[in-house]
Amino acid sequence: MQSIESKILSRIYGRGRGWAFSQNDFANLGSRSAIDWSMHQLVKKRKIRRVMRGIYDYPKYSEKLNQDLSPNIDKVAQAIARKFNWHIQPSGPAAQNILGLSTQVPGKYSYNSNGPDRNYTIGKTDLSFINTPTKEAEFKIHESAIIVQALKSFKENNITPLTIKTVRKWLNPNLRLKVLNDTRTVTGWVYEAIRKICRENSDG
Repeated sequence: MQSIESKILSRIYGRGRGWAFSQNDFANLGSRSAIDWSMHQLVKKRKIRRVMRGIYDYPKYSEKLNQDLSPNIDKVAQAIARKFNWHIQPSGPAAQNILGLSTQVPGKYSYNSNGPDRNYTIGKTDLSFINTPTKEAEFKIHESAIIVQALKSFKENNITPLTIKTVRKWLNPNLRLKVLNDTRTVTGWVYEAIRKICRENSDG
């Protein structure tokens, strides 16, 4: 039991603060009963936090506020999707907020999904999954879906140099080429914006 608990904690630490997960993310480490027991112990020791039934996170901590920050809703959504083997894409407003393109704090995050309609409450935030036929090829990288949905919600003529700069800053440089290859089939003007985001120089 102790060995499995240590392996789970090692994997969590490797993902970093803010990561959300379920027991399914550790299925290869041992039996379900052993994993459940280990997760219970880690919550009891305050190593991890229970976000909702079956979903946990390794919370980010604010030195300024001297407390754990609220769960990252996008990471929670990803954890739920992995648990049920869904493919998800954030709605435009949710994608804008994830990328830092919106200053509004949303009370609701909505995701298109190939799974059933589901609604959850995370603290004061509503999280919904809406069964939606996929019009575009499913992306291999979650960051691709976020960027595409955000850009599409802005419309072509509203993509500014600041928009490009903000998304470029958010996107891990190591993912630029992968995202560029992952989004080749999207609408022309969206892909052109992604090309600007993923190019090497950092001007807007």
